[in-house]
Formats: sequence, C-alpha cells, structure tokens
Amino acid sequence: MSYCWTTIDVKDMNKSLQFYQEIVGLPVDRKMKPSPDMEIVFLGSGETKVELIWNAKTTAVNIGSDISMGFTVESLDRKIEFLKEKGIAIQSGPFQPNPKTKFLFVLDPDGLRIQFVETIA
Repeated sequence: MSYCWTTIDVKDMNKSLQFYQEIVGLPVDRKMKPSPDMEIVFLGSGETKVELIWNAKTTAVNIGSDISMGFTVESLDRKIEFLKEKGIAIQSGPFQPNPKTKFLFVLDPDGLRIQFVETIA
C-alpha cells in the first residue's frame, strides 16, 4: 500500500493555489474541471500530493483544529524570513522539542494548519 494524496475542500481556488504553490512550494501536477461549478487541482510530485477541490455549491469549509500537514524545509530561519516577506503570519512556534528538530505552524487560506519542519544535521 502507498499513500495517494490529501484532499482539501477550498473556498477560493485562486488563493489556495497561490498559497500551496508560492508558500509551500508544490508544483501543479494536473487540473480537472468536471463541471462548470467544480475544479480539481493536484499539486506536488513524488509521494507528496495535495488535491484541492473547489465547488461553487460549497459555502463553508470545515477544517479540524487538530489536523495539520507537515512539509520539510532546508532552513526554518530562511522560511520565517520568506513568510514575513509574503505577509504570512506564524500561527505558532517556532518550537525546538529536541536538538535535531525545529518547526512552526502557519494557516492556509481556509484555516488548515501547515507545519514547516527543519531537521538539523
């Protein structure tokens, strides 16, 4: 068995695409428009895949506060500077629970917690 993707319903596809492409760094893999009122975009390469679904009939997106998606970064300090430049607020952190791991959380446009993690050599 292998992991396929994480599906996220979004209120605004343009804002979500911009966030996942620019802030997280995921490339668009493929796009589909099954109907005029629905758009699906897969982002990522390799094993990391995120599926964004926009549906015109969706009026609210329910994101659980206990769920987050984690992405590795080369340097958390550089990511913090990048987030500041882009006007993305840090939701919590940075934390360093041990000498080899530092991380922080931001929110995507719909409130999903996104974790950026640096593994220190």
